[in-house]
Amino acid sequence: MTLTNCRITNAVRCLPPENKPVGAEVNACRDYLAAELAAMRNLKVIVALGVLSHGAVARCLGIRLKTTPFRHGAQYTLEDGRILADSYHCSRYNTNTGRLTTEMFETVFADVRASIAAA
Repeated sequence: MTLTNCRITNAVRCLPPENKPVGAEVNACRDYLAAELAAMRNLKVIVALGVLSHGAVARCLGIRLKTTPFRHGAQYTLEDGRILADSYHCSRYNTNTGRLTTEMFETVFADVRASIAAA
């Protein structure tokens, strides 16, 4: 897989104990995430890898989680026209257990590519 015109950023900038950030850490990093998103003037799609990322992006953009729940493969068109797309995180745990397969991950990005082309 090759990513073109893509930028990857983190919802949490630190490495917490056991790699499991708590709410306070996510909240502390929200301004950084907001600045990263604002810097991308041509941003069309945000792919959230995992529920933590989805929640961080939603809160950062003032989106209600009730109206945009995390679901693998889901795409939400935001008020400003950008798309929030969800995928399970590509962690070793998710891939080793089969929760996320290569095909599932590639489908998310194929769907994103199709959404960009249709816009």
